[in-house]
Amino acid sequence: MSSVKSVTNRYSLLVGLAFLVLIAVATIHTLTGGGEHILGLEDEPARWPIPQFAVPAAAGTTLEGDANVYQDDCGSASLPCPEHPPRVPACQITTAGAIRVCDLFDRPLVISFWFGTENNCEREQNVVSTVAERYRGQVNFLSLDSLDSWGSAREGIRAHGWHMPVGFDNDGAVAELFQIAACPTFAYVYPGGTLQSSSLGELAVGPLSHHVGELLNATRVAERG
Repeated sequence: MSSVKSVTNRYSLLVGLAFLVLIAVATIHTLTGGGEHILGLEDEPARWPIPQFAVPAAAGTTLEGDANVYQDDCGSASLPCPEHPPRVPACQITTAGAIRVCDLFDRPLVISFWFGTENNCEREQNVVSTVAERYRGQVNFLSLDSLDSWGSAREGIRAHGWHMPVGFDNDGAVAELFQIAACPTFAYVYPGGTLQSSSLGELAVGPLSHHVGELLNATRVAERG
């Protein structure tokens, strides 16, 4: 819908091309033995305020379109808001069927970034769903599928029975904003929306639970002062 589809066709094309460049760099980096340092989040300091975004819920049937990646403070946005026409910042939209990341900032948050179905990144979301159930009521989880098809995303939710929220990043704008070039990538976020840590690559239930436990412990320490 128009309130969530925050980019013009030209802008969507530019974002899509930028995301494809990231994927190409990641592929070359891997093939040339460059290691795993291809994640933009790895270069961000602790307590980095993560960018705001809103995406359609992949399980929904009434809302489609591209992500809204416009920030409250356009001057600090990696993809700044254009002056004309004015855009509603991601966390201020009121569109039914949209997932606003700021609504998940009331607790520690784990974001799982991935793209494409029928691969390890999709299957990793089974692990995410299991861990999300384990920490229900303590930690929020968001699975974010980029550059997939609506049908594949919805079929994955139905076939696997995922219960955590799954957002659909149609044109890859959110992945580009976070400089995600490989999947799965995890962001571990303090309440309020600042980065605690990140990880890259598949994780079993035990290792992912360990990361979530570290996020909870760090949150308790921070809340104590």
